[in-house]
Amino acid sequence: MRHPFRTAAALVAAAILVTGCGAGDDWSRPHAPPTPAGSLGPGFLAPSATPAPESTITPAPGSWSAVHPPAGYRVVLLTTGADAPTRALVSAVRSWAAAERAELRTVEADPADPVPDIAEAVRMSPDLIVSAGDGLVDPLALVTANHLDQQFLVVGAELAEPTENVTAADWAGASFRGEGLGSASTYDPASFTAQRCGDAVRAGVAAVLHDLTGIVVWLR
Repeated sequence: MRHPFRTAAALVAAAILVTGCGAGDDWSRPHAPPTPAGSLGPGFLAPSATPAPESTITPAPGSWSAVHPPAGYRVVLLTTGADAPTRALVSAVRSWAAAERAELRTVEADPADPVPDIAEAVRMSPDLIVSAGDGLVDPLALVTANHLDQQFLVVGAELAEPTENVTAADWAGASFRGEGLGSASTYDPASFTAQRCGDAVRAGVAAVLHDLTGIVVWLR
């Protein structure tokens, strides 16, 4: 049976919108592996602890605030949906990228078949793909395991069984885990405030930059 995300018609009709590419954003040029500027603060992780794959950590509020990406950090914002929580997450990612002077490109995925658009984001070879929108959770579960050298950050949701390259930044009002599991009973669209979404982006990026991946960063 053909998977609905992989129909031939959708592959032809998929619309990919890439934005935010300035004249100096030539990602084909040589690029060193990213290293963080700044260190994780006390309480982000228990001393000497190494989180197990698929585990959850609960960092102290603000323990990520001193961590910044290096100059030239390349990020693809992968998004789908126009609901208020998704718009809040997209705004948070863009605000973070502007504040940190990260090189940001955006791929708006076709909600009918996001897989080709996810593949396009991977093809761009960014340092990090940040996913915003519950409609991407199930398609990401299909794709991410085949691209273990590409780091993904899912904000405001999480994959049920993430591989080592998929990190989530989540909280009690969010935590959608796919159509099979749906949203948690505590799901609250009103919890997607600018502050909460911004914290999720910063905490998640801080974890990825410090090689704490394949886990859920749970905001208190």
